[in-house]
Formats: sequence, C-alpha cells, structure tokens
Amino acid sequence: MSWLTAPFAFGFMVEAALIALIIAIPAALLSCFLVLKGWSLMGDGISHAVLPGIVLAYIAGIPLLIGAFAAGMICALGAGWLDANSRIKQDTALGIVMSGMFGLGIVIYTQIPSDAHLDHILFGNILGVGRDDFMSAGAIAAAVSLILILKWRDFAMLAFDPVQSRVSGLSVRLLQYGLLAMISACVVAMLSAVGIILSVALLIAPGAIAFLLTRRLQAMLAMAVAVAVFSGLGGVWASFWLDSAPAPTIVLVLTALFILAFLWRQIAARRSGGA
Repeated sequence: MSWLTAPFAFGFMVEAALIALIIAIPAALLSCFLVLKGWSLMGDGISHAVLPGIVLAYIAGIPLLIGAFAAGMICALGAGWLDANSRIKQDTALGIVMSGMFGLGIVIYTQIPSDAHLDHILFGNILGVGRDDFMSAGAIAAAVSLILILKWRDFAMLAFDPVQSRVSGLSVRLLQYGLLAMISACVVAMLSAVGIILSVALLIAPGAIAFLLTRRLQAMLAMAVAVAVFSGLGGVWASFWLDSAPAPTIVLVLTALFILAFLWRQIAARRSGGA
C-alpha cells in the first residue's frame, strides 16, 4: 500500500491535497445550480474576466483577490445588463464581455513590469500555495458552502421556476445577484490553486456528472461534492506518479468521470428502452 500513501509523505503534496479539498466543496455545490439554471458559461466567463482586476490590483498595491472579485462582478453584471437592454442573448453578451475583459487584462499585463507569473495566474500554482491562500480560500469556501446548504431550496426554485419563485415571495433579483457573487468569490478562491482557465472545470463538471447520474437535487448535490473531492485528491495523487501538474490532472480526472457517467447513462437508457 506504500504506492497509495507515498505521494503524501511530502508536505507540499499534503498542502496541495488540502487546498484541492477546500475548493472542491463550494465549487461542486455551485456547479449543480449553474447546470440546472443553464449558467455554466457564466462560470467560464467570470473565471476569464477576472484577469484585468488582478493586474489592476497589482498596480494599485491592493490584494489581488479584491481586484479579481470586483472584475468578476463587473463581468456578470455587465453581461446581465446587455441581456436585459439589447436584443442579444445572455450567452452572446457574456462572450463579448468576457473576451473583452480577458483581452484587456492581457494587454495591461504586457505593458507593466511585474514579478507575477502569468502562468500562475492562468493555470494556478497548487504546489506553492501559502498560508494566506489557505486562509482566504478557506473563508470563502466556508461562507459559500454555508449559504448554499442553508438556502438550497430557494436556489433550487430559482433554477427550476423563476416565476414561481417570485410568486412565492422570494427576491429573484437578490438570489440571482447572490449566485453571481458566489461564483465570483469561488473563482477568487480557486485562483491560487487551479488558476483562471482550469477553474471553469470545477464549476461545471461535478454538477454535470451528478446530473447524469441522478434526478434528485439533494442526491445531486451530495454526488457532485463526492465527485469533486475524489477528482481533487485523485488528481493530486496521480500527478505525483505521472510527474505532471496537479491542476490539469484534476481536470483530466473530471473529464474521465464525465465520460464514464455519460456512457453509463446511455447504457441505462438503452436497457430501459429495450425492456
């Protein structure tokens, strides 16, 4: 059994596994509601749009997480405003805002002298996370997870039937903006570990996999968390033996699980149809 525990004999591997576990739980819970609401592209857009906020925060000498959160909210709110005040649909508006902000971030980054490595921003540095990263990610993960656990029925109603949510007396606008804020916060929590680009996988894949395997929301939430935790820990473990970067390996594990879930659903559908 030494092959199973050998990677975690090193302190940096234990820290990588721990940060992967921390960010996996809120990302998995959020992914369920994003998949159900059809907001999967929102997670992708926000994860890319935070780059100019990071660069501007670096220039201003303020915490990078503040800039990233502000940029993520600007992207989400800007796309929502375009969707409500123009003929273009939400996915088109989000694509325009996201690509524009991402391009702006790249241009600003190339124009300033900086010690920050763009690769770490884009792809993360899970093997080099520090104490501050653990504290910020842990605080965000705890807050997002607690809100979603306590208010999962309200967010479920918002995802399934916004009209009924409004009739029931729920503040649809508050729930939507709250969901957008939690997406931005979750992306911020994942920046140091998996980076901008790869964070989108954790915001989509766990919920998509769970959606293929169950039709009950509570089971979907639990299954998504289990998938994300397994992928995070399994990806870190596998990266040690493959001599690869942990973050992309985590994404590959998620992709493999999605393919298996899809094939299982197809086989189950054919069997039920044949019966």
